[in-house]
Amino acid sequence: MIRISVIVLFLASLFLHASAQLSTAKLFGNHMVLQRNQPVAVWGWNAKGARVTVDFNGQKISTKTDEEGNWKVILRPMEAGGPYEMTISSGTQQLVYNEIMMGEVWICSGQSNMEFQLKNAYGFKEEQKNAAHTTIRQFQVHDKISQQPEKDLSGGEWVKADTNTVGDFTAVGYFFAKKLAQNLHVTIGLISSNWGGTVAEDWISKDAMLASPELGPAAAALPANWDDLKIRLDKQLKQYAYRNQPVVNYTIDELAAQPVSFFANWQNGPAPGAWEWMGKLYSYRGEGFMQRLIKLDSGYAQSKSVLRLGTTDADIALYINGKLIKKGALASGYQFDLPAETWKGGYNSLLIELMSQQKNPAWFGMGINGVGNDINIQFADTTINMADNNWKTMPDLSKPYHFNFLPNNTASMLYNAMVNPLIPYSIAGVIWYQGESNADRAFQYRTTFPLLITNWRDKWKRDFPFIFVQLTSFGGMQNSNIGSQWAELREAQGFALQLPNTGIAVTTDVGDPFNLHPKNKDEVGFRLANNALTMTYHLTGFTESPLFKSADFNDNYALISFTGIESGLMAKDKYGYVKGFELAGADHKFYYAQAIIIADNKVKVWCNQVTQPVAVRYGWTDAPIDANLFTLDGIPVGPFRSDSWNGVTVGKKFE
Repeated sequence: MIRISVIVLFLASLFLHASAQLSTAKLFGNHMVLQRNQPVAVWGWNAKGARVTVDFNGQKISTKTDEEGNWKVILRPMEAGGPYEMTISSGTQQLVYNEIMMGEVWICSGQSNMEFQLKNAYGFKEEQKNAAHTTIRQFQVHDKISQQPEKDLSGGEWVKADTNTVGDFTAVGYFFAKKLAQNLHVTIGLISSNWGGTVAEDWISKDAMLASPELGPAAAALPANWDDLKIRLDKQLKQYAYRNQPVVNYTIDELAAQPVSFFANWQNGPAPGAWEWMGKLYSYRGEGFMQRLIKLDSGYAQSKSVLRLGTTDADIALYINGKLIKKGALASGYQFDLPAETWKGGYNSLLIELMSQQKNPAWFGMGINGVGNDINIQFADTTINMADNNWKTMPDLSKPYHFNFLPNNTASMLYNAMVNPLIPYSIAGVIWYQGESNADRAFQYRTTFPLLITNWRDKWKRDFPFIFVQLTSFGGMQNSNIGSQWAELREAQGFALQLPNTGIAVTTDVGDPFNLHPKNKDEVGFRLANNALTMTYHLTGFTESPLFKSADFNDNYALISFTGIESGLMAKDKYGYVKGFELAGADHKFYYAQAIIIADNKVKVWCNQVTQPVAVRYGWTDAPIDANLFTLDGIPVGPFRSDSWNGVTVGKKFE
């Protein structure tokens, strides 16, 4: 027994010795960019008590690992330059990293419009040709979620921009870096840490949320582990889908026989659009049903028609007024040529059974895919658009289903896995493009977004620049009497400007009302760079977005003043008309208004229906494509309102 114990101890000591391998955080490696003119932290792991030496650019610093094997050294600030070599040694172990540059390092974070790759953007071919001549490098943080703060990233490496690699760079980040590099003449390093469709709460540390009076109660109630999360998701799904009523398992034959009124209590959903972004259906993986009510004049009963459902590639069963039209897979762009008497006068029911998830890996979850102008019914003399939020949805819980754990299932999981491991890597600042997924809680975003900024700054122990993109134009063009979640989110983003060292890029003129991911990312990146070049690098000549300053009301008009209009204002319209304004009186009812630019770059706004205005709004809609007030340099004035009346998102909070 003694001999066996000695052998076991000897083997255990060999294992411990072998596992105590010198390593650095995955952020460090060949081609990395380190932040110039700041202390530079280098850290990693080794055996407990081991001596580690870092040799870089004339500095040689040694330290010892702590009880848990952690080590860290701080290099003195260095000017821009390179390429350099870094050697990290401990005993007989040695790591050597080559082609290192001292330059400017920016984190590019947020959701899908920051994640959007250059190869999908306008101008990619031209940028690809010249990529090897740029001084831009990127570290792509691998997607990961975690319920606990992670010490290291799950993967990633520094990549130099060239013909073969630049297509995978964040498009907004690339154009931002391109303009910085052209004006600063240094290497720009991008740390791309983003995840499409994610809410801001998932990018905030749990301790910061718990300390927030606004978000603390919700953070305290979050699931403690994956099993608890699964139970919570299942409960939320059933409560949402059945509106807190008992679960009923439907068959497609039963549903096909139901009158149109039967579906009224189902939850609304969009087309095109994934169930992924609908209430508590997020991360649901299973089968389900979609139904659409269509009202027709009696004359169309005798007409042939063509039905298009975008590019959905799921296996489906399609019923119209209880009659099976098609069952099976749909080819991309498939259209249904429907004979006369398919439809009837009055209300018709179009019912779809989604029998499988989409086969295209790029498509997230269930739903009708495609573009908005290709989901319709076309008759000889008219086309009925069905790209809207008037579809009804219901999961089929009689079939097997499960949940894919994803960021928005809870909170802090992206901070834990994709931000915490970056700390304390020295950075110049952060560019941020997010907010779409918080639009339904826009009023609360006034608190959430500044909390995120201060949280990251607290963790880095530095008030670095934080520059963000204001939401672009997407969706409907409703007026202020209807209200707009996206307008309220843009306003909430503006509240973050009360924090020091923050900047905003207005982009309402470069969006696409029918596409959540517009391809013209160059202007977005350049406008972010304008902010950085002015605010961070103190260069002149770079126009930033003008913002609302004040409104003075007279008997029959409002007089608007702005900040950031040194170059002057213009109406971007061939006739010179200023558009996008609304006025309201004490009754809170808004009317479209006329406007002109007057002396001192102020704008006078009036309308005949409001003789005593008390509130003025500009661009207050999801897609303010009519708003055309610009600087003479071509930068749009940001949407705004002068009033503080309750909007459509007041009281809606993170759960």
